[in-house]
Amino acid sequence: MSQAKGDRRERELVNELDNAGFAVMRAPASGSATERELPDVLAGDGEQFYAIEAKSSAGDPIYLTGEEVEALIYFAQNFGAKPRIGVRFDREDWYFFHPADLYVTDGGNYRVKKETAIADGTDFAEFVGRSEKVTLEEVGDSGDDGPDEDILRVLNAVEQGVMEIEEAATLLE
Repeated sequence: MSQAKGDRRERELVNELDNAGFAVMRAPASGSATERELPDVLAGDGEQFYAIEAKSSAGDPIYLTGEEVEALIYFAQNFGAKPRIGVRFDREDWYFFHPADLYVTDGGNYRVKKETAIADGTDFAEFVGRSEKVTLEEVGDSGDDGPDEDILRVLNAVEQGVMEIEEAATLLE
């Protein structure tokens, strides 16, 4: 992907975080502004502070070098922020990972596939605190044994023609 497109994606992330109420800053020429590697984006909302390495791709897996990830972790620890890898694939939202949750290749690099981002990543809404991811397994464990038996009896009575719709509506209110 071109550097211009990467820069555009970083600016897009900065704007989305700003709109979500975060104080946010894009590191100018991150990676080349100083001798030391800098994260692409710094963001905080007064409670959570993040150092984010942002990567995007048209659809191919996203790779980060071991050095990029180590530099992010080092900076985040010294700055007092949580290190996060933000990934965005074309026609998808941003997804976020703690570096420890990424797949490490045999060569010591890090990889995120599109399918992994969608299935296991923290989506933007959850990242900024607007929602919380719930798995189907968690929903199944909620203790809800299905629909209320009384409601089912009323609906069955209507279906069998034993009860008028108006009477059922009154009972179900």
